[in-house]
Amino acid sequence: MKIDDIDAFIAVVRSQSLGVAAEALQLTQSAITRRLQNFEEALGAVLLDRHTKPMKPTAIGWRVYERCQAVMREVDALRELVAEDASPSGTLRLGVPQTIGDAVLLEALQGMKARFPELQVQVAHGWGGNLVQRIERRELDAAAVLFPAGKVFPEGVTGQSLAQMPLVVVGAKDASARKRCKLAECQAQGWVLNPDGCGFRAGLQRALAEQGQGLKVNLEIFGTDLQLGLVASGMGLGLVPEPLLQGSRHRERLEVINVSDFRPVIDLWLVQAAFVGNLQGAVDLFGDVVAAGAGSARASGLRCVFGILGYA
Repeated sequence: MKIDDIDAFIAVVRSQSLGVAAEALQLTQSAITRRLQNFEEALGAVLLDRHTKPMKPTAIGWRVYERCQAVMREVDALRELVAEDASPSGTLRLGVPQTIGDAVLLEALQGMKARFPELQVQVAHGWGGNLVQRIERRELDAAAVLFPAGKVFPEGVTGQSLAQMPLVVVGAKDASARKRCKLAECQAQGWVLNPDGCGFRAGLQRALAEQGQGLKVNLEIFGTDLQLGLVASGMGLGLVPEPLLQGSRHRERLEVINVSDFRPVIDLWLVQAAFVGNLQGAVDLFGDVVAAGAGSARASGLRCVFGILGYA
């Protein structure tokens, strides 16, 4: 049973004419006749009464016609689903680390809702490696993640570097505190960091290990805003992407510490399944908003970007 045969049957019933159906499908009448015969043979039933003029469906033919209309509606929906230039609809499954989510997730979701009102968005949080695995398993469609430059992704997963962000060490603002030091000297104050699994923490731990130092963690806390608030209260040092520091409400109570032997840089990536069909436009919009948020955490900068994207 072929879709083309179903299409021919529907065209004949609607037009009640082989000639009109052939013209509509840009086929010859003999081609239409063959498709009708193939369809009837596949079902094992006579669908058209050829002794009437105009030709009409049999009793079972009417019932088959109704089902065929439903089938073709589903076929059209499938074609629209995989058309990358079609308007996004259905469900978009996104992943974001807490670090990024704190800064831009609200604006990204509002932007997609305004541009694509038929789209439903589901969001999952997690570390970058876990989010990439979930895309590979087709549990997510796309994610914004933080990895070093040159990251290689698994087959079936594509990655686009959106921005490069320096990581900065921050401490509570104190006129008597040292503004320049080496990494080993930071150990006395200890750190306020994400739990194990965070790429920032892993990079810091590797850098300390290369110097024969262990990582001294004062507090393990999820969420950039809470971490920076604790750092500003003197609970230890923090490690954060510089753009997120600039947009933090705790910024005036924090001081960037110039660590001469530790200058990490991280790339912000948009990672997605290799093919997401008509969701591609929404994925692209998500990437644009996240990149803008990383480049400027100030609300005015985000409003400017949304204006360019048609959301303002």
